[in-house]
Amino acid sequence: MKLAELFNQEKTIFSFEVFPPKRNNPIETIYQTLDELQEIKPDFISVTYGASGSLADNSTCEIASAIKQKYGIESAAHLTCVNSTKEEVSEVLRRLADNGVENILALRGDLVPDVPPKKEFKHASELITFIKETKDYDFGISGACYPEGHLDSRNQVEDILNLKKKVDAGAQHLISQLFFDNEVFYDFVDKARIAGINVPIEAGIMPVTNKKQIERMVSLCGASLPRKFTKMMSRYENKPEAMRDAGIAYAVNQIVDLVSQGVDGVHLYTMNNPYVAKRISESVKSLF
Repeated sequence: MKLAELFNQEKTIFSFEVFPPKRNNPIETIYQTLDELQEIKPDFISVTYGASGSLADNSTCEIASAIKQKYGIESAAHLTCVNSTKEEVSEVLRRLADNGVENILALRGDLVPDVPPKKEFKHASELITFIKETKDYDFGISGACYPEGHLDSRNQVEDILNLKKKVDAGAQHLISQLFFDNEVFYDFVDKARIAGINVPIEAGIMPVTNKKQIERMVSLCGASLPRKFTKMMSRYENKPEAMRDAGIAYAVNQIVDLVSQGVDGVHLYTMNNPYVAKRISESVKSLF
């Protein structure tokens, strides 16, 4: 099933993101995580692009295929392009199709320091166009969006115009980068709708379980931190269990507010932590 079809239902979509194990961890560890996440019955699970982000790493395809074939949950495979050629992308598309994966989250990908990017794709919109023009396959295509603007954009107006290019190219569904102030997300959605972006937009929520985690993620995506959030971190940063529980409670409060305001869906960045995902899901299950 294409992910966009899920949003035709009379319900708010609830989905997860997982990532392949790092190189020094066996791939079996992700299946232990999925065994537990399966119990929650999310609408779909997305899988980030490979532990190494290279063509030789087939873990994203393997995991996305298992989510669908073994666990009976719809899946989406992340696919980045800035460090790939068209030939390499074509090979990944073939592998995904051969393994029954129907959905792709098309991303530019991060620029790697000291590694020059390939020349054939500069933006996610170009990757989406390439996938759509590859007539051998029929993938559902999703894209990423940034409530506070992509770090490489000069301003939010430019970023939303670039987002419109992704949708015009064929993105049927959008998943937002993490944010901690729901008002920022609502303002972004309003502006996207004014710009003519009418596909479903899922809110990306990351439960914060330690201070180092959030500092790293904020440095990568530029999300702002509301005062009540920073006070929470300062109060509990040296109390691991309290910080975990406070982070779960903060995520739950965000989700309750989002669903009450009619959000299209909530995409939970699980960080491969089934305990946290299950705690949050148990708290909000009646909302979905």
